[in-house]
Amino acid sequence: MIRFLIVCLTVIGFLILAIPALLVEWIIGKFNPDLKSKRSLKIVNGAFSLILWETGVKITVLGEENVPKDTPVLYVANHRSFFDILVTYVRVPRPTGYIAKKEMEKVPLLSTWMRYLHCLFMDRNDIKKGLQTILDGVEKLKNGISICIFPEGTRNEGEEGSLLPFKEGSFKMATKAGCPIIPVALSNTADIWEAHFPTIKKTNVVIEYGKPIIIKNLPKEQQKFIGAYCQGIIQDMLNKNSELI
Repeated sequence: MIRFLIVCLTVIGFLILAIPALLVEWIIGKFNPDLKSKRSLKIVNGAFSLILWETGVKITVLGEENVPKDTPVLYVANHRSFFDILVTYVRVPRPTGYIAKKEMEKVPLLSTWMRYLHCLFMDRNDIKKGLQTILDGVEKLKNGISICIFPEGTRNEGEEGSLLPFKEGSFKMATKAGCPIIPVALSNTADIWEAHFPTIKKTNVVIEYGKPIIIKNLPKEQQKFIGAYCQGIIQDMLNKNSELI
């Protein structure tokens, strides 16, 4: 419980104390958007790294050499914990936006930082707005910003190592932008907090990055069902890494 309280105080403290930084970043963005993106990435990475240190989590990273540093990518990951964003974001080599649920847009200060970090808000109940979010993601990718999606559509509260069916829609971002897809398998992240809510405890987490997937190089059938193809790759990594947690 002590770790939970410390993390809560850190999050609240950052959001309040970093208000002047929001103003500074806004001003910088008016003159140099690229510099703003890089600065915001470092600021939030610093906060996330502190929070992960406070949780005591030990992260084993596999396949990080598969992530290209010279081009934007579409990260595709399974989703079991609120901490999935933290453990993946501290490792991104370039500005990266996440697809978040629409409700997050209503959270003061946090939503502002998310916009600074190129996050997009998906309205699952409005097909037209959902399509616009995908198109916005395509533009981000074409402008050099990586995007991370959780194609299960929500946090999976099932057994560790299981996956919900991947939704195919978001994969259109990679198809239209022509960027590589990086499959990401997250193991045991729910054991940081959700598995024993509200207590945060020390635990071992495994992140594995799969080899880049170039959609146009795949057979037609796999291109048609790219979500299912990526799900199979991530499932294989989760099964293999179950021995490491």
